[in-house]
Amino acid sequence: MITRKELIKKYINFFKEKGHKEIQNSPLIPQNDPTVLFTTAGMHPLVPYLLGQKHPQGKRLVNVQRCIRTGDIDEVGDAVHHTFFEMLGNWSLGDYFKEEAIEMSFEFLTKTLKIPIEKLAISVFGGDKDFPKVPKDNESAEIWKDLGIEHIAYLTGDNWWGPAGNTGPCGPDTEMFYYTPKGNPKEFDLNKSSKASDGKDWVEIWNDVLMQYNKDSKGDYKEAKQKNIDTGMGVERTLAVLNELKDNYESEVWKPIISKIEKISKKKYGDNKREMRIIADHLKASVFILAENISPSNKEHGYVLRRLIRRAITHAKRLMIQNNFTKILAEEVIKIYSDYSHLQKNKEFILKEIEKEENQFRQTLASGLKFFNKVIENVKNKTIAGKDAFLLYQSYGFPLEMTQELAKEKKLQVDMVGFEEEQAKHQELSRTASAGKFKSGLADHSEATTKLHTAAHLLLAALRQVLGEHVEQRGSNITAERLRFDFSHEEKLTQEQITQAEKIVNNNIKQGLEIKREELTLKEAKKSGAMGIFDDKYGDKVSVYTVCNPKDITSKEICAGPHVTNTKELGKFKIIKEESSSKGVRRIKAVLGG
Repeated sequence: MITRKELIKKYINFFKEKGHKEIQNSPLIPQNDPTVLFTTAGMHPLVPYLLGQKHPQGKRLVNVQRCIRTGDIDEVGDAVHHTFFEMLGNWSLGDYFKEEAIEMSFEFLTKTLKIPIEKLAISVFGGDKDFPKVPKDNESAEIWKDLGIEHIAYLTGDNWWGPAGNTGPCGPDTEMFYYTPKGNPKEFDLNKSSKASDGKDWVEIWNDVLMQYNKDSKGDYKEAKQKNIDTGMGVERTLAVLNELKDNYESEVWKPIISKIEKISKKKYGDNKREMRIIADHLKASVFILAENISPSNKEHGYVLRRLIRRAITHAKRLMIQNNFTKILAEEVIKIYSDYSHLQKNKEFILKEIEKEENQFRQTLASGLKFFNKVIENVKNKTIAGKDAFLLYQSYGFPLEMTQELAKEKKLQVDMVGFEEEQAKHQELSRTASAGKFKSGLADHSEATTKLHTAAHLLLAALRQVLGEHVEQRGSNITAERLRFDFSHEEKLTQEQITQAEKIVNNNIKQGLEIKREELTLKEAKKSGAMGIFDDKYGDKVSVYTVCNPKDITSKEICAGPHVTNTKELGKFKIIKEESSSKGVRRIKAVLGG
């Protein structure tokens, strides 16, 4: 039996011995990437370095990263899919490539984890009609063969990563599968490996992404100047495999939660697997989102959180769980992940918010059921109108799935086209984190976002000058169109203060100030006066960006980028809105013009 902590330790130590530096487990809320709501993979915080920026820790990196993916939410309920999961990863930023990456993967699996070679199968890129000039990845296949792997499959139309946007880094990947039944496989059955779930023989446990190419604006794939390796191994799946469990939810990271659900519901897991898995999964993900100081709401991160909690409550209702239970299960999650100090630190907030949301939803649930019963009295053509289904969803917090299941019980159906039309009108409420596969900020580290990111540094410096040195950054969200910047300050800004801050930023832009980057230890950075409030994510070395004018320092911050090299590249800065973000936090929205 291997524990979660032992698996993580083995992985980190193995790659440290191979010259990798351990980097911190970053927050679930990305700091410089507006393309997704949550950190969806270990590579997410490393985007600037995959594009060529030098990482303070070097070219070989390793870590375990907490992640949230909501694109797979409908898959949750089987044996292997999860909304929250931990990802083990190792990276080469222009250092080693295919051969060494594959050899290290093989060594870790067969020597460190002692998985029999006969139990492993590999898939490699088999070509794709969408990029005919890119050959099959025979090179990876031959490396695996030389290591003694017999079960190798070329997948056409699969085993390719990226680019995240229309252009950028991309390349083939090679996936590693484990044969779960007793004994050794006779063949690598792709039908059984393509989607790992209950009863499937092959389970994917690791993926090496080989960023070999760069797609240009003409659609051509050319050999990349900096070839990168990005790997991902799911802790939950690997833990189940190593402990010979076909069901992830029987491992130590789930069992205490499942046992508590059994006790509360007075029902057995074996008879209610799907319901109990969804409840356990959604509440674990909710705890980790709440730990980032996110509250349930009707927009962005809070909307995803609300959806997860309410979906868990809906499924709990089917198990006849009537009393408040979310707080009880949340405490189990906090116990399981005792090594995440921020869970314990924010425990009071987590328990208070989750219980509050449950109470609120239980009240609307009864009203929603009354409305549903009224709707079905006037139904036409055995179809619930999309408008009514959306009203249940929007006003009563009914997930669409719940309305569909209630309708099915009455031998009715839901007008999905009408529902989607209504939802499209309220699109800002339903922005989700990811579409299953990682869509990263590689897509949006454009010239426009780079300029606005740099402008955020100038804005912070200006606000501290106008309002006082109590002002600190509390968050930012940058798209190609605008900058959104949250900062600590109690009072609404006057028009005079807004104008003054705007003027200071534009004066610094006009001066054409140089922006310098240097690598320092965290201690050196703090001693130099650099600002930075996310200390827990920093490693041994950090990047410090300084905006200098001839007389003194305008801005000095610890940051991962991206930035322009001179302020004159920014154009004209304009604040378009100032408002409250939360208690003690103000928000500014700003743009750059020509």
